[in-house]
This record gives sequence, structure tokens and C-alpha cells, in this order.
Amino acid sequence: QVQLAESGGGLVQPGGSLRLSCAASGSIGSIYAMGWYRQAPGKQRELVARTTSSGYTNYADSVKGRFTISRDNAKNTVDLQMNSLKPEDTAVYYCNVVRSPFVGERAYWGQGTQVTVSS
Repeated sequence: QVQLAESGGGLVQPGGSLRLSCAASGSIGSIYAMGWYRQAPGKQRELVARTTSSGYTNYADSVKGRFTISRDNAKNTVDLQMNSLKPEDTAVYYCNVVRSPFVGERAYWGQGTQVTVSS
């Protein structure tokens, strides 16, 4: 079974930094995209950042200039460097991996890791 192991969450003060990491294991096959979503209490899950196999990246407007997504195709990992964190960034962050549409699109989700930004 496919597993997405997330790490790096925690409590940080405003203006601080965290680095989230997600490692995928199992029989995923070809990966089309890897990214991070987040969900805050009372809100819908939203895209934070995503990177495709062709190298394109996409960020939520609220995190542009502060967050950076990176991937290692050989290791099947995706990281999210989060700088200048704000209380509004507080949420559960979920790793997301999408299998290539060429072999049948399928999405996989991690269990989520809590990020809390507070003084």
C-alpha cells in the first residue's frame, strides 16, 4: 500500500521557519505532481504549493515569496520550506502525490502534520 510519511511540523513563533518533508513509498508508479495542501479549522482544504514532473510550480497567493517547494524524483520526496511564518499559516498540512494520467490518474494523501504559528 502507498504511504506518505510527513514530518517537520510543530510550533513556531511568527516570523520563524519550518521545513516540511514528505516521503512516498509503495507502488505509486509514475508521479505527475507532488505538493502540499492545508486545512485550517472552519475552512476548506486549499492548495499551498505544487510541483509537476515537468518542473512547473504553483503557489497560493498567500504564501508566494515566503514558501518554497522542492522535490527529489530519485527519492520520491517533496519538501516545503516555510519562512516568515504568520499565524494565518496555522493549519494541518497534507502531502499530496498524483500519479501520472498516462497510467491512470490517482491521488494519494498523507495523514497530515500540524503547523502552529503563535507567540
